[in-house]
Amino acid sequence: MSRIMLAANRWCMREVTSIDETMKFYRNKLMREHNTLALQAPAYAFVCVTNDDELLKALAWARIEGVGVVVLGQGSNIALVGNMEALVVHQAVQGIEVLDATDSDVILRVAAGENWHELVQWTLQKGYYGLENLALIPGTVGASPIQNIGAYGVELQSRLLQVHARQIVDDKPVTLDNAACQFSYRDSIFKHERKDQLIITAIDIKLSRLAHINISYPALANFFAENVHIEPTPEAVFNAVVSIRRSKLPDPSVEPNAGSFFKNPLLGSAVAARLLAKHPSLPCFSQANGAVKVSAAWMIEQCGWKGHRVDDLGVHPQHALVLVNYGSASGSQLLTLSNKIVGSVYDEFGVSLEVEPRIYGLRS
Repeated sequence: MSRIMLAANRWCMREVTSIDETMKFYRNKLMREHNTLALQAPAYAFVCVTNDDELLKALAWARIEGVGVVVLGQGSNIALVGNMEALVVHQAVQGIEVLDATDSDVILRVAAGENWHELVQWTLQKGYYGLENLALIPGTVGASPIQNIGAYGVELQSRLLQVHARQIVDDKPVTLDNAACQFSYRDSIFKHERKDQLIITAIDIKLSRLAHINISYPALANFFAENVHIEPTPEAVFNAVVSIRRSKLPDPSVEPNAGSFFKNPLLGSAVAARLLAKHPSLPCFSQANGAVKVSAAWMIEQCGWKGHRVDDLGVHPQHALVLVNYGSASGSQLLTLSNKIVGSVYDEFGVSLEVEPRIYGLRS
C-alpha cells in the first residue's frame, strides 16, 4: 500500500495556555477562528488531534471532566450559536492510502482531517476520477459523509464504500458501510441516530481510472454549451465547477458564511404541482424517487430577503441561501434572522425550510 500525506493542517499551531502535560487542551477557547461564520462562541475546552493516540487521550479527558464531545473539521457547515459546554475536538489526522487498484478502479482510504478540495485536486492529478463535480466544497473529509456532500449532479454516497469512526462513549472503533450511513439529500445517520456519538476517522471511496464525464446538471451543461471550444474532460469539469462556484458563492475567508444555510425542500409531486400552478417561475427538479426538489433561494428572494442586512448580519446580495456575518454578529441574531426567513417563506408558499448547517450551543 502506498501512503501519501497532503499539506499539514495549520489549525494546531496556535499557542495558548496548556492544561495537560502531553497534549494542549485549551479551556474557555473562543471559537471565532474555528467556524466559517466567525461566531464568537466559547468552548469549555478545545484540543487538536493529529493521530489516533491523541484522539483516545482526548476522549478520556472528556470523560474525566464529565463533558460531552463535539467534533470540528474546518467549521464550514455548523453554526455555533451559544456557549459550547463540551470539549471541542478538532479532527486533524492526515493521510491517504491506496487500498486497492485495478486498471479501471482505485479504492482510497482518506483520513478525516484532509481538506476536501485538496483531495479532489490530488485525485485528478493521479488520474482517479469521480470527485471533480464536488470541487471547492469547503471543509474536511471527515465532515463529508455527515452532510452527504453533493453538487452539480454528484453526491458523496455514489463514491463512498465505508466510514470508519470511534464511538465517543467507549472509544470502540466502528465501521459503517454505505447502506448503514442512511444517506439521503444533504443527510445521513450522523445527523440523526448517530449525531454526536461518533468521531469519524477516515472514509473509503472508490474512484474510476477511466474518465466518465457527468455534465448533466444544468449549470454545467450550460457552461459547456457556451464554451464549445472546451472539451469536457474531468479536469475541465473541475475547472468549470470552481469557476461557477466562485461566481455564485462568497469566499468565507472574506465574508464569513456557512455556505447554503437552507436546504432545497423536497416535495411530493402533487404538492409541487399545486405550488407550481400558483408560481410558474419556481425552479423545480424532479428526483429519481418521484419527489420534486424546489428552489429555496428563489422563494427566499421572492419574499424580499436577498441582500437584506441589519447591522453585521445579512443575506448575501448575490445568493439568497447564504447568511453572512459582516463583523461581530451573534449566534442569537443569526437564529432570529433564520427564523424570520423560514416564517416568511412558509406564510407565502406553505413550504417549511430546513436549516442545513448543524446548530450547536442552543440552551435546552
